[in-house]
Amino acid sequence: MAPSPRDLVARFGSPLYVYDLALVRERARALKRCITYQPFQPVFAIKANSCPAVARVMVEEGFGVDAVSPGEVAIALKLGVKPDLVIYTENNMTDGEMAEAMAQGVLINCGSLDRLERLGKAGARACAVRFNPDIGDGSNEKICTGGPMSKFGVHFTQVAEVLRIERETGIQVVGCHMHIGSGFLDATAFVKAMGVLLDVARQLPHLRFVDFGGGIGIPYRPDEQPMDLDALGQKASALMAGFADRYTGIHGRERTVELHLEPGRFLVAESGTLITTVTSVKTNPDSKDGARTVKGRTYVGCDTGFNHLVRPTMYGAYHRIDNLTSGGAPLTTVDVVGNICESGDVFARDRALPMPKLGDLLALRDAGAYGMTMASAYNTRPLPAEVVIDGDDVRLARPRQTIAQLLEQYIW
Repeated sequence: MAPSPRDLVARFGSPLYVYDLALVRERARALKRCITYQPFQPVFAIKANSCPAVARVMVEEGFGVDAVSPGEVAIALKLGVKPDLVIYTENNMTDGEMAEAMAQGVLINCGSLDRLERLGKAGARACAVRFNPDIGDGSNEKICTGGPMSKFGVHFTQVAEVLRIERETGIQVVGCHMHIGSGFLDATAFVKAMGVLLDVARQLPHLRFVDFGGGIGIPYRPDEQPMDLDALGQKASALMAGFADRYTGIHGRERTVELHLEPGRFLVAESGTLITTVTSVKTNPDSKDGARTVKGRTYVGCDTGFNHLVRPTMYGAYHRIDNLTSGGAPLTTVDVVGNICESGDVFARDRALPMPKLGDLLALRDAGAYGMTMASAYNTRPLPAEVVIDGDDVRLARPRQTIAQLLEQYIW
């Protein structure tokens, strides 16, 4: 029997990240089922959640890893992922990082022509290229990674330059990749960008795979509906099947080009909860702003803040919040705020909750993606612990950081 939130907090402390591995596994299998095209290689964007206990589920389900830094490559290799299943999608990498990745045997996914050229001149024989299809989508402009305002990728009109670098350096572009944004629930722009990418891919003679990227969202808000995953899978599979037949005819290839998808959020967001304890409840009285009356607000303060879950502050993101202790209390409109010395440290404005009281436990839901991976020790506040639940199995995945450990990082 799974422990109660209060049992978890009593054992591991508050605030606390908790991940349900059964749900991670369920989402991984749903993605694999929706794609009928073969060969298909699912890939996990580990930047969404780099907790090894969570990422290991992806590896066990046969996923490769999309890494965007040397640290993420190191996690993937330590988890036992074969180097040829690790794709390093670089973003303004250094030459030192490039040399390290080459020595590790992972495939570098180049986001610029100059990196592609330097990689070829350094002796690499194979790579992927990330193309910008000039189409972007996402739940916030800060996580829209395609289109004319995006820093990412080689513009899709520059294929001739890619082919020139292939000829001059001997490197072969074996992967054709895109990523247009994160958190979308309507696949219209995604499918349109797939068509652009496949037009690019037809011109590359050495392809082993086409990677449509990730970005599949989850319904954070109560009025949102999940993406029709089966419909997306059917469309992607049909596009890829038509492409593969034409590609074989053009280039005389015997091996069918592999399809990659690399979601992160879709796989792990719903599995994660940030549990926090109510440390303060206060109500400001109504006030006057000239002739206008400003209604007073009730603030529910917590023992966590945007240093542990920055999405509401950075993106204006919505996270469901449940009162785990006083669920039967009368609904009251409150602001849920954190313990960081910033006015932007707000998890929710005007949220109707069963009225919290001191010591209640609140659950910030859908925090399994871009929660702990974006956390910091701002205000010199240590990072929370991470716990995973898998059926009846409950285990610590990462211990709570201490102030002493923060101070030990400095030379005194």
